[in-house]
Amino acid sequence: MRRWITASAALLALAGAATAFGAPLAAGRQQSAGRAALTYYGSEIAGFEKATWHWQRVMGVPRTPAAGRALAALSGYELKLLDRRWQDRSAAAYRRAQHPPHLQALLCIHGYEGSWRDGSGPYYGGLQMDVGFQQTYGGWLYRTKGTADHWAPLEQIWTAEKAVRSRGFWPWPSTARLCGAL
Repeated sequence: MRRWITASAALLALAGAATAFGAPLAAGRQQSAGRAALTYYGSEIAGFEKATWHWQRVMGVPRTPAAGRALAALSGYELKLLDRRWQDRSAAAYRRAQHPPHLQALLCIHGYEGSWRDGSGPYYGGLQMDVGFQQTYGGWLYRTKGTADHWAPLEQIWTAEKAVRSRGFWPWPSTARLCGAL
């Protein structure tokens, strides 16, 4: 509700609504209101872009390109539409990330391996990935967050999914057999 109220106020300010007496806003006040709306929507859009690109990178799919025009060149209505579009993209990327192709098999393997937060080396996380495995299949996550015990469970699963695409379930030979994946 607070987000909606703030967005509505920003749009009204950007649109240059007339005062209560019907007189138009001074040019300086319109520019100030436009900057406030641009600041609000700009930070909203940047947050949604970042979330979208994060999940796309985790899944290993191409990144959605950024908007073609500079935000400052957009009208208030166009900013609101772009904000909504990036919000929808972010939600879609997250929903897609919730359904890795081999989710059930990897969750079964996790059941025999360790806690998602298992930080006792040389194997880390819920799928017991060593550092070489993490660097090979989740290099970006390893560089930004450290070992797999610092990653979200979904990030660990997608890293394992990348390995399954190239090597099958052979990184977990015993537990994959128990789970019927090998």
